[in-house]
Amino acid sequence: MAVSSTMLPLGTPAPHFALTDVASGRTVALADFATERALLVVFLCAHCPYVVHVQPELARIAQDYAGRGVAIVGITSNDTTQYPQDAPAPTASMARSAGLSFPILFDESQAVAKAYTAACTPDFFLFGPERLLAYRGQIDSSRPGRGEDRPGRGTLDGRDLRAALDAVLDGRPVDPAQSPSIGCNIKWKPGNEPAYFA
Repeated sequence: MAVSSTMLPLGTPAPHFALTDVASGRTVALADFATERALLVVFLCAHCPYVVHVQPELARIAQDYAGRGVAIVGITSNDTTQYPQDAPAPTASMARSAGLSFPILFDESQAVAKAYTAACTPDFFLFGPERLLAYRGQIDSSRPGRGEDRPGRGTLDGRDLRAALDAVLDGRPVDPAQSPSIGCNIKWKPGNEPAYFA
């Protein structure tokens, strides 16, 4: 089911996380990125066609902004009992094949997804130097194709997210007119659905 991001209020402090990296097995925490000017938190999963669609641009963004004070971390929160393809090992394999060079963390309890009010995959949250939310929304206006009767649209160029990243790095305010990300809903564990999931 395709849903939109909740559009967490701008200026919200970055919620804490300390989760296991699916590739290395080490714990990665919010505090690990304290020296970076910007922190991009991306909720994603291995199987979602919307995530598959943005993978090439995510890999390019990670490469283009490497060494420029931008930290990127992915978080996967889907219920792996119902969606075993989103378990840590397949997610690590997906990241390698897609060329995603940033850590991807497993939010097994789904508590971090709830803290960020993450609703879909992909869901993007960009925080500035003080770790206050500067951008939450789409990577750009492109959408994946969903079969011959539902072709994709737009050009995958990361325009919206790149503009926000550049503004944060330049010390400029990010345009508050932001369009929500759209993707597959996070697959909540039965009985664990947040109030904002309808």
